[in-house]
Amino acid sequence: MTHTTTARAARTALLAAAALLLTCATPAQAAAERKPANDWLHLTLTRGDAQQDVRPDVLPGTPSGDHSGATRDALLLCHPPRGHAHAARACAELDAAGGRIADIPPRDTHCPMIYAPVTAHAHGQWRDRPVEYTQTFPNPCVMAARTGAVFAWDTEG
Repeated sequence: MTHTTTARAARTALLAAAALLLTCATPAQAAAERKPANDWLHLTLTRGDAQQDVRPDVLPGTPSGDHSGATRDALLLCHPPRGHAHAARACAELDAAGGRIADIPPRDTHCPMIYAPVTAHAHGQWRDRPVEYTQTFPNPCVMAARTGAVFAWDTEG
């Protein structure tokens, strides 16, 4: 009988300890779930000079009729990284730059001297701070060298 009573007491003590551990872990976990990181960027790429192709009747993400003003967009989410093929790398680069695309270290590369302008635009928030970025680059190679993986949702590498 003592063996049954000792086993029952040990089981009760283990269950109580497990319940205590779960109770202690739950508030921290619940606090983390209540305030998820809201790091997101709506990214837009437009081919051609933004100054020449601005048309109030064309909404972002809507391709225009000609190739010079074609616009593509993506939504980059970072917790967990998703939105394009290089989302994890883009989120890591943004994290290192404090969410400022202009502060992403430029990649050392050689780009052709071909004028094929592309305008990159990002709107969203990083660490609860608003992000607004617009820059026209002479070609996609220069844009990739200066913005890292952020706007590289449909390219390799």
